[in-house]
Amino acid sequence: MAITRRAVLRAFAAATAGAIGGAGAYGYFDERHKLTVERADIPVAGLPPSLAGLRIGFITDIHCSRWFSPEDVHRAASRLNDERPDLIFLGGDYVTWGDRRYVQPSAEALASLSAPYGLFGILGNHDDDREMPAALATRGIAVLRDARTRLTIRNEVIDLVGIRFWTKRHVDIAPLMRGTSRTVIFLAHDPRRLTEAAALNVPLMLSGHTHGGQVVLPLVGAVAAQKFPVVAGIGRRDRTTVFVSRGIGTVYVPVRINCPPEVAVLTLKSV
Repeated sequence: MAITRRAVLRAFAAATAGAIGGAGAYGYFDERHKLTVERADIPVAGLPPSLAGLRIGFITDIHCSRWFSPEDVHRAASRLNDERPDLIFLGGDYVTWGDRRYVQPSAEALASLSAPYGLFGILGNHDDDREMPAALATRGIAVLRDARTRLTIRNEVIDLVGIRFWTKRHVDIAPLMRGTSRTVIFLAHDPRRLTEAAALNVPLMLSGHTHGGQVVLPLVGAVAAQKFPVVAGIGRRDRTTVFVSRGIGTVYVPVRINCPPEVAVLTLKSV
């Protein structure tokens, strides 16, 4: 029997649908649960020698929800605690779409986090500006909302600056940087704030928001995250180093493909 063009197209469509369905099932049942520990050396311009080797734990884009339970969040917190970082930062999006049902469970699941020099967080675009920071503060996590705080570690001063997701303009960020020490760690949920950070000579910026693309296709890459200067991992602009985490949760669809969730442990290095 002759093979028609229509039959070939039908077979191709069926194979494509099968591949997409298989990849989606893998991303839902398997990869989104494969939490990894991403360990990276982070070059920081002007870092005092005594701060070289300082280890920062970083968790972001938690998205506690029906798809990512408080138990999943607690498991990620435990993985980070096992690494014994000196300092822990949380990068926002503790729940999805501001879902109040998960505000307290998400904060409670993070309450087990511990680090010698403290825990600090910022808010993401999915977080409300009142209940979420209050829930975190109750658990000993200081939330920086267009604010900064100063730490002394190994006899050196470190300024931590954290902004809200909606704080974007250079004119609004610059005042937070005035009078800071030479060692500044800038927490900004959106990695697009790299433009402002570089203009202000910020040595280190930590971000999330991209989920690493969440679905990374062969040859195509992370289609959903192409608007960001860095989708995942380490980037650099002028004297500013940025690290963008893939995060631990998901949004829109509970699937990860070629983009496993991560908690990050960042070791600072002098350059």
